[in-house]
Amino acid sequence: MLNAQPRDLIERTPSLAHVVVDEAQDLSPMECRAIGRRCATGSATVLGDLAQGTTPWATTSWDELLGHLGKREADLRVLETGYRVPRQILDFASRLLEHIAPGLGAARSVRQDPGALEVRGVGPAELGPALAAACQEALDRPGSAAVIAADDHLPALAAALTQAGVPHVTLDGEATAQLTLVPVTLAKGLEFDQVIVVEPSRIAAAERRGLHRLYVALTRAVSRLIVLHEQPLPDALTAPDGLHVLQD
Repeated sequence: MLNAQPRDLIERTPSLAHVVVDEAQDLSPMECRAIGRRCATGSATVLGDLAQGTTPWATTSWDELLGHLGKREADLRVLETGYRVPRQILDFASRLLEHIAPGLGAARSVRQDPGALEVRGVGPAELGPALAAACQEALDRPGSAAVIAADDHLPALAAALTQAGVPHVTLDGEATAQLTLVPVTLAKGLEFDQVIVVEPSRIAAAERRGLHRLYVALTRAVSRLIVLHEQPLPDALTAPDGLHVLQD
């Protein structure tokens, strides 16, 4: 890869007419330059969300990325209306934006459901039973369901569900059951009717871009989100008035 750019100047790789790039926020500068050489005389459509940048080299601005791509004069269009996630969930997740993507405006959702979001705090040693109860609720509803948690937390959560007799599978390539346990590092791009996010603080503390991972996790639900925690929520998720859940 290091020799790709000078070699390409000599061999002149033919330019493609158009290139479509998804999840572009996670591309490295070198990857952008490699793509740019493939459409040097063509055009490109670049899609992404700065708030979901989870790689160590994720870009913090589209101007920077487009410069590496060689398309500085590109037309930037910000999509501000969401259709997939209910407003209650999206507004809750958007509390993180000030910390993970300063200057990025929160999207507005056309859907709303007062019952779409619930934040449940539990006492010491109550997390396992509370998770089993939340999962059983999810199984009693139609559609797919997922538990999303920090990668190293998943084995303990799986053991708690097994002990409680709650049927589930752990994600291994694709979801094959109604209830799937998903490591947060594999959650991007997935969606479920119902999502249970366990211990947001543990997700946030797991890596430098932990809050970005948390934002991804919180926006995977298309109908209902339960946030389950024993540890205090990250400060970024707590409203100035101390309330956890946005009220209509």
